[in-house]
Amino acid sequence: MTDRVRVAEAAAAAGADVAMAMFERDIETEEKSSKTDVVSEADGAAQDEILTTIADHYPDDVVVGEEGNTPKEIPETGDSWVVDPIDGTSNYLHGFTVWCQAVAAVRDASPVAAAVTRPAVGETYVADDTEFRKNGDPTTVSDESDPERFVVAPTLRVGDDNRDQYLSVIETCFADLGDLRRIGSAQLTLAMVAAGSIDVALGIGRSHPWDTVAGVHMIRTAGGTVTDLDGNPWRHDSDGLVASNGQAHDAVLDAFDF
Repeated sequence: MTDRVRVAEAAAAAGADVAMAMFERDIETEEKSSKTDVVSEADGAAQDEILTTIADHYPDDVVVGEEGNTPKEIPETGDSWVVDPIDGTSNYLHGFTVWCQAVAAVRDASPVAAAVTRPAVGETYVADDTEFRKNGDPTTVSDESDPERFVVAPTLRVGDDNRDQYLSVIETCFADLGDLRRIGSAQLTLAMVAAGSIDVALGIGRSHPWDTVAGVHMIRTAGGTVTDLDGNPWRHDSDGLVASNGQAHDAVLDAFDF
């Protein structure tokens, strides 16, 4: 998978260059599903550059992408890619540096390589089929084993339809676990679990593949555990996502009582 991980990293970097060139500029935006779910012209431009980079190496592969008319479902067989040109668009548009590009290479519906770039602060997360690296250095999940010390980051988007659910997650974090962070970028949250900066990431409901697949591969490669809400191994079409360092995964599932 060496070539695919290199292409994933190159594609993410190409998208990052485009996004950085437009960062903190006056650019066009429009609403998608709600007032807090927006897309900008930078998203489309960055995705175009990512797609071009992948096509230069693998022109026949399916590419699943968040924006435009790209396919939205991962094929169950064959080689494909999953890309998010700017994960954390709201952060991006508000001038926060917490956003990223995510590119995953997939074979028979399972990720085999992934890259996430956070260009505003110069961070790169990369995983092939055997090793996870942050900024070029081999890295693993945290070794914290006490759930009451866990830092938990929810990945679910906050909207009018899930505010009560989100408040319940917050209450459980403070009552039964350690502390809570809301990053505002699902893929970056998952990459931070893989890098040991966060102990647990939690998503309720089915997530889009461009918000999850790359980061899930990184966590597993870094030694962590990712399941659905029932504790079954997570897939791109699972209902919910619980990602942890693996030290007390069952305790996390029990705390939220899914």
